[in-house]
Amino acid sequence: MKCLIKERMIQHIPVVEVVPETHQYDPLPCVVFYHGWQTSKELALTPARKIAQLTNRVIVPDAMFHGTRRVENRSVIPSFAFWSSIQHNLIEFNLIKEYLYNKKFVLDNQIAVGGFSMGGMTSAGLLTKHPDITAAAILMGTPDYQGFIDRLIYYSKTKQLTLPIDLEDSLSWTSSYDLNRQPEKINSRPIYFWHGTKDAKIPYSASHDFYDLYKHDTFGKNMIFETGIDEPHILTIPTMENMANFLTNQFHH
Repeated sequence: MKCLIKERMIQHIPVVEVVPETHQYDPLPCVVFYHGWQTSKELALTPARKIAQLTNRVIVPDAMFHGTRRVENRSVIPSFAFWSSIQHNLIEFNLIKEYLYNKKFVLDNQIAVGGFSMGGMTSAGLLTKHPDITAAAILMGTPDYQGFIDRLIYYSKTKQLTLPIDLEDSLSWTSSYDLNRQPEKINSRPIYFWHGTKDAKIPYSASHDFYDLYKHDTFGKNMIFETGIDEPHILTIPTMENMANFLTNQFHH
């Protein structure tokens, strides 16, 4: 199915919209897909196309400090710009959602979220605040925000990197979006996890432990986890296709 790729500004947010050419003005299930750290919306076009080709509308925003929002002299404090990018994604989701509804692009209130790495972490955080999200895909990310921060602090100490003494306090907002602290907010929604066992950036255990801990609970019964044996922190075509099929299977058209 041929897709159109449109560059848009939603308020102040640069995005690309990917939609089947024959359905560009129709209400469709919608997916907001988030790119990873130090990449851009254009580099997420391949997974966006995989989703859109299954008769869905996809919005891919540039995260703050990325793509056309890139800042040359961003903070050198370890992880600070990373968390700030996630925070902007979380806050700006409502603006994207309002755009989709105002345009009457959403079919039967079906909106899903997904992303890889930083984008997967964004998707997990959004589940804590938006019960209307239909489904989610977390690729090479972790729902455990505090665990990620703890690893950063441990790594920085082992490498003798200097961290601001108030870094943890400045990231206290993350507890409100930490799905590991409030897993009941999954609320039986379908979540697709994928993680490679050789991921050197976000450990495999960071997402698999979460899945193992809650998969037998009623609220977590619709999670599935796929493991990339010996796979690094890279998104492959088969993973994109599996994710697209999973999200589409949660929709009706």
